[in-house]
Amino acid sequence: MARKSNAKPTLFFLLLVLALIETSHAGGVAIYWGQNGDEGTLTDTCATGRYAYVNIAFLVKFGNGRTPEINLAGHCNPASNGCTAISNGIRSCQSRRIKVMLSIGGDAGSYSLASRADAKNVADYLWNNFLGGKSSTRPLGGAVLDGIDFAIVVGSTQYWDDLARYLSAYSNKRRKVYLTAAPQCPFPDRFLGSALNTGLFDYVWIQFYNNLPCQYTSGNTKNLVNSWNRWTSSINAGKIFLGLPAAPAAAGSGYIPPNVLTSQIIPVIKRSAKYGGVMLWSKFFDDRNGYSATIVKSV
Repeated sequence: MARKSNAKPTLFFLLLVLALIETSHAGGVAIYWGQNGDEGTLTDTCATGRYAYVNIAFLVKFGNGRTPEINLAGHCNPASNGCTAISNGIRSCQSRRIKVMLSIGGDAGSYSLASRADAKNVADYLWNNFLGGKSSTRPLGGAVLDGIDFAIVVGSTQYWDDLARYLSAYSNKRRKVYLTAAPQCPFPDRFLGSALNTGLFDYVWIQFYNNLPCQYTSGNTKNLVNSWNRWTSSINAGKIFLGLPAAPAAAGSGYIPPNVLTSQIIPVIKRSAKYGGVMLWSKFFDDRNGYSATIVKSV
């Protein structure tokens, strides 16, 4: 009796696996660090192995004639050049292939751009003091950050697109200047809409919290998924991330229990070719809730 061939079922199984791989995209976890002195050092943060991106938060004052000022809460005092040792942490993270950005803005800052010329001045300042340029007053020391994160939530809505263009122009064959942004989930973002339309942003971590119309509410993932689909189909960005609070206390609303995230939301949003992973606010809250450790294998 001739043996029955298993070639067709085996081939079908392989095609099915390939199809699943093709429609599900792996991602990483981005974290904000710098706004609580009890969240551990930057070196320790990257040594956890849970994060692919770290945003150092925040440059809180800049633009329109202001003297730029960085605020890293209880970590160090920039006024006395006490933050230059952060360079050691930046280099340690980068040695682990973790991208480290400086986040500019925040909800407690004083910043704005008065004109295109002002945007150019701010871009030059960022390049010389945090990126690949040179300055005798680099607040975080000599380490070269990977890019700039736009966390713009107050002040003027103008000229952020110009700032993005000027920063992007500093990219060269030796080193790229990465641009990232953290818009609110209502589309389009009031502050960053025009900047995102430039198509220059590599990573966009959308804040799906503190925004009831487009965030998760108990038992309801529809609004969040609908908003995600609109963002991923509307902006030209490298990768898009689901921004979430790492603990209930990290935001006024929008916290998603880890089991809901990994079983009901990530499998759906992973289907997008633009899926980049999950962004969490912040390292301090993540430490206390163990959120990233719970979800990282599913991201």
